[in-house]
Amino acid sequence: MLITAAYAASNPGEPWTADPSNWVAIGFVIFLALMFFLKVHAKLGSALDGRADRIRSELEEAKRLREDAQALYAEYQRKSEEAMAQAETIVAHAREEAERMAENARKELDATIIRRREMAEAKIAQAEQAAIADVRNAAVDVAISATTAVLQEDMQGDAGKAVIDAAIGDVAQRLN
Repeated sequence: MLITAAYAASNPGEPWTADPSNWVAIGFVIFLALMFFLKVHAKLGSALDGRADRIRSELEEAKRLREDAQALYAEYQRKSEEAMAQAETIVAHAREEAERMAENARKELDATIIRRREMAEAKIAQAEQAAIADVRNAAVDVAISATTAVLQEDMQGDAGKAVIDAAIGDVAQRLN
């Protein structure tokens, strides 16, 4: 404003043309008149109202989407917790089952060992009985041979043979 007054004072014959702020004021008045007569302010207001409505609806949509996302997040979190609990249950059940299977395996192993021991003892007993029978049969054969040899020397003839045959039959019956 000081510059304008100094300029107007130096050019006294041209007050409207020399001062640029006068032209700005004239342009502003023309702009306001055009806005009023052309009802630009109504169009501008309705455009601004439309934009405000659009922004408001976008905000409401964003709020709804946020709420949906929060609900979805809460649901996924709940499902995740349920899955973790279910996984823990499965792991606990698997541990129990593994322990049960290990115990059954131990019992089966113990039973197998007992059965094999009993089978080995039975085989040993059978072998022992067979060995005793073999020794007995061998002893009987040796005794019979020795008795036969002794008696043949002592008893000769038909009477001796009859006594020997009777003694052999008697020994065989007593040993078996």
